[in-house]
Amino acid sequence: MDPYQGIIATIALTMGAAWASGINLYATIAMLGFLGITGNITLPEQLHVLQDPLVIGAAVLMYLVEFFADKTPGIDTGWDTIHSFIRIPAGALLAAGAVGDVTPALSVTAGILGGAVAGTTHAIKAGSRVLINTSPEPFSNWTASVAEDLAVFGGLWATLHYPVYFLIFLILFLLFAVWVIPKLWRGIKALFRKILQVFKNPPPPDKKGPPPPETIKEITG
Repeated sequence: MDPYQGIIATIALTMGAAWASGINLYATIAMLGFLGITGNITLPEQLHVLQDPLVIGAAVLMYLVEFFADKTPGIDTGWDTIHSFIRIPAGALLAAGAVGDVTPALSVTAGILGGAVAGTTHAIKAGSRVLINTSPEPFSNWTASVAEDLAVFGGLWATLHYPVYFLIFLILFLLFAVWVIPKLWRGIKALFRKILQVFKNPPPPDKKGPPPPETIKEITG
């Protein structure tokens, strides 16, 4: 591999790990660790810890937990809320480690960019799930969750085998994010306004319900 290809591959792995972490951190760790321990890829020294069987086992276990939590309406949004404090920092750490043995400035830069990319993918995932949960049927959640899992595995595979194409995809994805995130935010605000209106203006009592106390006294009077 010539130096140019090495730089492209490193950038793709750095941003790819961060991008995938924002969607499903545990699948990202498990896949990178498995590929590293089986010799399919050579991870930078800073990421060798991912190859530890304990780390892989823990990642697989948490992936199975997320697999079911992510497909349950309501629980998936709670899960995403908690993971706002996990996926983004982890994405930054993976990005910083993926650049390999470089200067501290480059590691910090990779971490900053990786955290931003992980935050972007997490925001789109979490925001879209809030709106999807307004649908009464669970099939849309299942479809979205399966599509996200496939995107993680497919994105990492492209990162490792076709880094140039992945970087082109990443640029297009970020442009898409600039367009879609404000729309998701407006949709979420509109949804919460409707929820607040329901609590502020409850529906009138059912006419078929029990009469008020004054009427009961008059009847039994």
